[in-house]
Amino acid sequence: MILAQYAPYATESSHYIGGGGVSYFSGMNLIGLVLILGAGLIGFIVQQRMMSHMRRFSAERAPMTGAEVARRMLEENGIHDVRVISTPGQLTDHYNPMDKTVNLSESVYNEATVAAMAVAAHECGHAVQHATAYSWLTMRSALVPLVNIGSHLGQIVLLIGLVMLGVSHNPTVAWIGLALFGTTTLFTLVTLPVEFDASLRALRWLKNTGLADRAMHGQATTALRWAAMTYVAAALSSIAMLVYYALIILRQTGGRNNE
Repeated sequence: MILAQYAPYATESSHYIGGGGVSYFSGMNLIGLVLILGAGLIGFIVQQRMMSHMRRFSAERAPMTGAEVARRMLEENGIHDVRVISTPGQLTDHYNPMDKTVNLSESVYNEATVAAMAVAAHECGHAVQHATAYSWLTMRSALVPLVNIGSHLGQIVLLIGLVMLGVSHNPTVAWIGLALFGTTTLFTLVTLPVEFDASLRALRWLKNTGLADRAMHGQATTALRWAAMTYVAAALSSIAMLVYYALIILRQTGGRNNE
């Protein structure tokens, strides 16, 4: 989950706070703060609902363990070069396209529950995407190097840019920093179709194989829907942060131009 950072980068506070200056508590920036707080609240609610459903469906028995489900789904999709391995921790399940491994948390790997079955099938959905060159997954993988740079340098360059904006009134570096920061937002948006498609593949396979009866299929659908919603919440949070910083730059630039 992307954590919102609420404190703005303040420079020349004596100029920005007071009559005639550009205030961080102007209408535009208050809009940005409301967006961040709203996105954070949505993220919290979604996370709690997802955890609640996962706990509930972890008590519902299924015919196979997560590891068995994963191996069968891979086999039936003609994928023989992907390993299914156990990884420590909770909610650490993921597919790694670099070494072609479906990594399942210990509880998902070992337990025969509806939650484990759904999560394992979802991660194998990513493996199927990789094997079939699913376009959104290919795009997301291509963005990884850019996102690594943007996530590390974005806020640093943005901070430098806001300081320079306060001193020299030139917003160029701030906009560059915002663009770098925006690569993480782009990544969260591209992730959405990847996650939703993986869940659809998982649910379709569970239905076609008959592993999940009608009740279990409905429970798996609920679990995966709320898991996918955490990615929606992350995207909203990232967008809110992007808009917030853009409003700061626009407000400062506008305030300087009107002096």
